[in-house]
Amino acid sequence: MQVKSRHHLRSDAISELQAGLNESFGSEVTGDSFELVELNDTAFDIVLIDGQQLIATLEEEPFLTVQGANVFPPTKSVVTVDAGAVSFVSNGADVMRPGIVEVDEQISAGDLVAIAEETHHKVLAIGRATEPSDEMIGESGKVVESIHYVGDELYEFSV
Repeated sequence: MQVKSRHHLRSDAISELQAGLNESFGSEVTGDSFELVELNDTAFDIVLIDGQQLIATLEEEPFLTVQGANVFPPTKSVVTVDAGAVSFVSNGADVMRPGIVEVDEQISAGDLVAIAEETHHKVLAIGRATEPSDEMIGESGKVVESIHYVGDELYEFSV
């Protein structure tokens, strides 16, 4: 990933970003400096908060990066997986019904979600729900498509 441009966000853009992340993830995102890093050859752009890549956007839809979700823990849009799913999810696998132990009741198909592990509640990945929350727990089938996970190029990217 190459940097296309980099600039500080205006206060109104920061407020809009904070409100959007609060609405979608229930996270109170704060910081002194918000900087947008636009990237070439990827669908993602990154927002640095005080120099750390804590937010990304996908087609202008903001979400917490894995690092961001562990700094500003989400209280909404969380799918929790069991220990057996951790290594798969951490390597970019989509989330399957049998690995899920808990789901936020307000998730709709198409929502961005944080995927956390059940023991320490650390976020391992960010994905897009393919099913509503009331259809996520079950015996088989994929219910969340992974879009960002520990160790991927977005996670490893540094400016």
